[in-house]
Amino acid sequence: MWNLLPDPPNQGVCVDIQLTESQGIAVCQPIGELDAYTVTEFREALGAAACVGGMVIDLSEVPFMDSAGLGALIGGIRRIRDIGGDVAVVCDRPAVLRLLHTTRFDRMVSVVPGLIAGVDLVKSKQMLAETASED
Repeated sequence: MWNLLPDPPNQGVCVDIQLTESQGIAVCQPIGELDAYTVTEFREALGAAACVGGMVIDLSEVPFMDSAGLGALIGGIRRIRDIGGDVAVVCDRPAVLRLLHTTRFDRMVSVVPGLIAGVDLVKSKQMLAETASED
């Protein structure tokens, strides 16, 4: 018997999500494509790692992101901000940077080229918020 049905798109494609911490800041690093087939895992990881202190989302290992991935990224950032956290996004991939710039995402969220810059930015925002709350 012949199988005349095509394989499902992106069959076997997955994304690995690394959740770590750097200098007291949560770091979420997806490794792989963020698209309609992998976005559920990414969304769940962002929700699980959301914290009041802040988060760096490191897209340096994401070679491709579609509108579903962008939507999950924006939703995760909103949840983090809703609970009082700050966010920075690390990205040095030209294709993903182009998407973030074209959609004006980079005007809503700080996009930096490296993890250290992202952690430093979130920590400085935290210190500013703490100073403002003391006044």
